[in-house]
Amino acid sequence: MSTPPPSSDELEGSEQPFVSHLIELRDRLIKALYGVAAIAIALALYPGPRHLYDLLAQPLLHAMPAGSKMIAVGVVTPFLIPIKVLVLAALGVALPWVLYQVWAFVAPGLYKHEKRLVMPLVVSSTLLFYAGVAFCYFFVFGKAFPAIQSMAPESVAVTPDIEAYLDFVLTMFLAFGLAFEVPVVVVILARLGVVTVEQLRSFRRYFWVAAAAVAGLATPPDAVSMMALLFPMGLLYEVGIVAAQVFIKHTRAPEEAEDRPAA
Repeated sequence: MSTPPPSSDELEGSEQPFVSHLIELRDRLIKALYGVAAIAIALALYPGPRHLYDLLAQPLLHAMPAGSKMIAVGVVTPFLIPIKVLVLAALGVALPWVLYQVWAFVAPGLYKHEKRLVMPLVVSSTLLFYAGVAFCYFFVFGKAFPAIQSMAPESVAVTPDIEAYLDFVLTMFLAFGLAFEVPVVVVILARLGVVTVEQLRSFRRYFWVAAAAVAGLATPPDAVSMMALLFPMGLLYEVGIVAAQVFIKHTRAPEEAEDRPAA
């Protein structure tokens, strides 16, 4: 009895016992932690936790009167907050390495057409998140903080607490980083068949309303910050529609590609 030829879309990895998967998962987690630890040690040596926080605080300090400084309310806050910034910076820098370990763990269980979908999404989502954080730091903060400072009464001395500032910055980074993931979400929904490209086009007006609500809730109470989040989300939604058409075309399973002409 002859053995049928392997499918062009067959799994590249072989089935493994459950314990082997756990061992593989443990090894990948350890490698990811080693990567984060290595980046943290490098950042601790240069530029150091204090200078990392100073770099993070530059947009606000530039908007405050010359010579102004922030304050630390807690006794150990001047020590803990820079360390927290160091750990978060290490996680951010090591994010590609962490995602690679995740990819290396799940890749053997994916079909070839699934790999053509997942790998570009992993890379693009990482780059888009970085782009959102950079856009927030270099553009939004530079416009929002002066506007916020100008609203302060003359009788009020604006001296933000370093912990409160860090919480605010992390919230903004997360909001813009996730907002820039709109194309990835659109592509995934279209590829899974939840919505069609035609439906995505017809949902434009509803998306703008939802994006305006998100921008209003996630940004400070000034028009500059809200518009800075709203318009990129709208533009990225259009990018996602175009990208969805490309991904659907190039990531079909073999049986889907064969059935398409008949359909």
